[in-house]
Amino acid sequence: MAWTREQMAEKAAQELQDGFYVNLGIGIPTLVANYIPKGVDVSLQSENGMLGVGPFPYEGEEDPDLINAGKQTITSLPRSSYFDSATSFAMVRGGHIDLSILGALQVAENGDLANWLVPGKMVKGPGGAMDLVAGVKRVVIVMEHTAKGEAKMVKRCSLPLTGQGVVDRIITELGIFDIPTDGKPGFILRELAEGVTLEEVKKNTAADIVVALEAVKKAS
Repeated sequence: MAWTREQMAEKAAQELQDGFYVNLGIGIPTLVANYIPKGVDVSLQSENGMLGVGPFPYEGEEDPDLINAGKQTITSLPRSSYFDSATSFAMVRGGHIDLSILGALQVAENGDLANWLVPGKMVKGPGGAMDLVAGVKRVVIVMEHTAKGEAKMVKRCSLPLTGQGVVDRIITELGIFDIPTDGKPGFILRELAEGVTLEEVKKNTAADIVVALEAVKKAS
């Protein structure tokens, strides 16, 4: 058993703190908007020019003019504001965003991130990804642990980098992992998903796994 996409998003939502300004990337991270903990007031920012993004609309209540950076329909809040891309990226580059929750193609054990290009495939460009990892205070990656059987948590990224040493935490369907702050090799396992074994994690990770004490306590 492993966490579903919704459970991964719910785990990521636990990273939110009251008063935070947060950017949600395309894919699983967009689901975080539906799991903001009660009593926690955060402002979600969309790089296409919106601050105060609400949860996804129910079917039949979509507004085609109201979308996020991933072109998904969203809802607004009474305090929502709208602005141009220059202002949006001024927020990011100016260090005003507390947390970015993004997807990834690869993450290295030193915190390097690759999430915009697979060589040989057509792309429109990195978009705002490089700004969203360089200009924010904390970066959390939410992604599937493997892609077509290949590990996405690796010793060194083989794909073009989005940022060097920028990732703080990774959440996959198998567990929660941190990047070491002391420069030592290996991903730090903080929590195993229910029903997942350490052997399963190691088998699907192309780098060492260091088990933190809290992971042992939660598993016991």
